[in-house]
Formats: sequence, C-alpha cells, structure tokens
Amino acid sequence: MGKKILMLVGDFGEDYEIMVPFQALLAVGHTVHAACPDKNAGDAIATAIHDFEGQQTYSEKRGHNFTLNASFAEIRAENYDALVIPGGRAPEYLRLNPAVIAAVRHFFDAGKPVAAICHGAQLLAAARVLEGRTCSAYPACRAEVELAHGKYAEIAIDAAVTDGNLVTAPAWPAHPAWIAQFLAVLGTRIEA
Repeated sequence: MGKKILMLVGDFGEDYEIMVPFQALLAVGHTVHAACPDKNAGDAIATAIHDFEGQQTYSEKRGHNFTLNASFAEIRAENYDALVIPGGRAPEYLRLNPAVIAAVRHFFDAGKPVAAICHGAQLLAAARVLEGRTCSAYPACRAEVELAHGKYAEIAIDAAVTDGNLVTAPAWPAHPAWIAQFLAVLGTRIEA
C-alpha cells in the first residue's frame, strides 16, 4: 500500500534532488505532495543544477521549472507518512520559516521516515533533530551537522546512510543508494 509523502521544496532547490525522488516515489505507488511556503498547487519553483566539474565546490546552473502539486498553507504534517527534504539552496532559507521547522519536527517526534540529501541537513540542523543521530550531507554542511550535535557520516558521494527512520546522503550521485534505503525504511516492496 502506497504512503503519503510530503516533499519540502523551494526556489533553487537542486533539480535532480527534487525531480528524481519525486518521480521515483510516484513510480512505485506512493503519493508525493511537493509544497513550498508562500506558493500554491500549480505554482512553479525554479530549480538549480549542481554539478561536480573539478573545482573546489559544485557549479550551479539554472534548472527546470518544477510545478508544485500541493499548497503549503493547506498541508498538515500529521496527514503524511513520511518526509523528503531535497538539497540545493532552498534549505538555507526554508529553515528560517517557523511552519517548515514545525513540520520537520513533527516527523521526528512521531518517528516517521525522513529522507534528506545534500544541503537538506541545514533544515534538519535548524529543526534541532540531529542530536545523537548519524547524518550525511554535502561536505560543506558538516559543520552544521556537528554544531547540531549530530555525527557527520563521511561517506562516498554515491553512498547513503540510515539511522533509524532517517536516511541521508551527500548529493544526487547517491540517488540509487539513498532512494533504495528510503524505500526500505518506508517498507516499500517492489516485486519483479
């Protein structure tokens, strides 16, 4: 039976980290509501494409327009089974919104599955839900994980880590591992 999943997104979230899990979770039978503060279903967010091209950090290019299918003002975290937090630049300002922080905390207080990737850890740190937990993130977010009293998982860029109900990964190259581990936490069975 499919789960009802909330995905918190915002302008200049990472394109792949929004679109790939959104589509993958739909493809295996889950319902995914992508919502952004101050926007409604049918509105679009601008995404950014982050790539690893040999410089000291990732490069950023304009991505696609991603159409939201839920209105943030109407969502109630208690009506969802799980949460997905993509990375990119959106988490740096989403973490300033008290309603977003309250939603994130709900999933942890209720012990529901949460998947965060890349800069999504910024939102977890701001919600103060990382204490005593192992969390991977883009390496530049290590300080935030540790300042939130979490244990930073230094893993390969294409790996993921699960700590109880929390599944995290450093960046989009980890999608196969990250999504597979999240599906396991969700209890999703895919039969050939």
